[in-house]
Amino acid sequence: MADKKRNKKRIKRKLLDKYRLVILNENTFEERLSFKLTRLNVFVFASIGAIFFILLTYLIIAFTPLREYIPGYSSTALKKKATELTYKTDSLQQVISMNDRYYTSIKKVLTGDVSAVDFNKDSIVEAVKLEASEVDFTPIPEDSLLREKVDKEDKYNLFESATSAASFVLFPPVNGEISERYNAKEKHFAVDIVVPENTPVKATADGIVIFAEWTAGTGYVIILEHSYGLISVYKHNTALTKAQGDLVKAGEVIATAGNSGELSTGPHLHFELWNDGYPINPTNFIDFE
Repeated sequence: MADKKRNKKRIKRKLLDKYRLVILNENTFEERLSFKLTRLNVFVFASIGAIFFILLTYLIIAFTPLREYIPGYSSTALKKKATELTYKTDSLQQVISMNDRYYTSIKKVLTGDVSAVDFNKDSIVEAVKLEASEVDFTPIPEDSLLREKVDKEDKYNLFESATSAASFVLFPPVNGEISERYNAKEKHFAVDIVVPENTPVKATADGIVIFAEWTAGTGYVIILEHSYGLISVYKHNTALTKAQGDLVKAGEVIATAGNSGELSTGPHLHFELWNDGYPINPTNFIDFE
């Protein structure tokens, strides 16, 4: 115990012993500055100084542009660019989502993947059917006057629109014998017309090419979008003469018939008609033979 007390007193004496730090002029030995210090004071001042410099360094790194020069810290411009890219990515994801929905609908047309719907699919321009008992067909005076005015205008109209629903005509893409007819129960939403290989395939109506590519199962396929929600599909072609985005006229050659694709059993044209996403029987509107 006496040794421990003696050691404590020795340590305390060393910490509290006073020293004098003198700064002299080397030439004249004149005293310029002098400080009275102890080991404890030196330790305390050194600790406070170290803490101050650590805090100052942290503030410089955290709140000044100098942090950009320290490895591991990203620049403000880089963060701004990353934010802009995030917004652009979000916009692109929306566009991709819309395109995916569009391609999904086209895929259904290509594969015939549709559910059975119990309604008349053989009408191009589907009208709303109401019970006759629920409708009053008695013309009112205003209706009679309007009809008379329209009749007079149509009588002298030399440029009557040829694209109305009443005058909308479909032309046969090819002429030949039908080897397999439209059968909704067996999910054969098309007619197969037997034709010699390289027979010109023509557009059934005015429209725009929305798909023109090779597929493994059905070979070269071209799809046209027409008026009134009508889509025509031409499969198993040898070659295509039109590309996606091209405008075509009725009767214009868009492909040559052939025997391409794994599902083909001989030279023929697989022809489909779709209206508002539902298949319709082409033979109800086109005479192929």
